[in-house]
Amino acid sequence: MQTDTAQLKELQDSIYREKILRARKMTTWERYEASLEQIDFAFEVMLSGVKHQFPEATEEEANRILGQRLDRLRGMEDRGLFVLATEGDV
Repeated sequence: MQTDTAQLKELQDSIYREKILRARKMTTWERYEASLEQIDFAFEVMLSGVKHQFPEATEEEANRILGQRLDRLRGMEDRGLFVLATEGDV
């Protein structure tokens, strides 16, 4: 079991190193575009979750529900109840 944990950690470190090296080769604009793509992907995943939970919801209703959830998270963060993880925390 310990070996599996060590191997997993090694793989995670390797993936992280590759991401950093890839990002260093990108222009500022390319990094900006990549971040927007990640945001779009995260939004689509969250919206898909809402649609799965509420299959009868229209597109407008699903977007409203997602907006409410994001507003709730922002409120929790503002009150210090929700803290975003940083790379060092993960």
